[in-house]
Amino acid sequence: MSDPLAGTVVLVVGASAGIGADTARVLAADGASLMLVARNEGPLAALTEELQAAGHDVACTTGDVSSADDVARFVGATVARFGRLDGAFNNAAMTQAGRLDQVPEADFDQLMAVNVKGTWLCLREEVRVMEAQGSGSIVNVSSIGGLRGSSGMGAYQASKHAVIGLTRTAAHDVGPLGIRVNVVAPGPTETPMLQKTREAIPGGVEARIAATPLRKAGTGPEVGNVVSFLLSDRASHLSGVVLPVDGGFVA
Repeated sequence: MSDPLAGTVVLVVGASAGIGADTARVLAADGASLMLVARNEGPLAALTEELQAAGHDVACTTGDVSSADDVARFVGATVARFGRLDGAFNNAAMTQAGRLDQVPEADFDQLMAVNVKGTWLCLREEVRVMEAQGSGSIVNVSSIGGLRGSSGMGAYQASKHAVIGLTRTAAHDVGPLGIRVNVVAPGPTETPMLQKTREAIPGGVEARIAATPLRKAGTGPEVGNVVSFLLSDRASHLSGVVLPVDGGFVA
């Protein structure tokens, strides 16, 4: 299929940089109309203009996933602009490094508000729209840190384990409504967030890459291709799946 998402409307949350921006490019090339959401207006507008200039049907709005009002607003704006919501990629996330017992409480709360509560708020509003339609596909973003533990990023890993739990429960809750919910778990992926991890844990990223069978970090488009597959009818009988995009690291 040359345009596996042709005729679909997809919401991409956390779209201004990294995996979110690269996935938006993949989804647009695969034929989807897009609503892009992020907190950082400048890069978001630049990406929207880039995709529009290439002939794609794309709109954008700012929003904070930890705010219930913001999430309801940008999901509503998607339906107002395009008339429906066929798919969503809930990619907004933040990272935080440090030994678990030394993480400041405020940092822990902020991490959970974005990575866990934000995912739940997005799911809630997206499902409300998709239930009325009788169909839909949602992809959340976790991490290989949601599949195993390691030192130095315990709060982040706890949040990513929680996203997997939310996804699996949602698959059971909304499958009878015709809605599929899956999760991608990227390994080290060349993004601005990965560079922050390199700085916070010297040598940690390189050690993971060295332990990866393919001996390389991933790229945003490689993750985007998997997201596109999960959103499309090519994955019509997949729900509750946790799909590592990690070069074999957790194999």
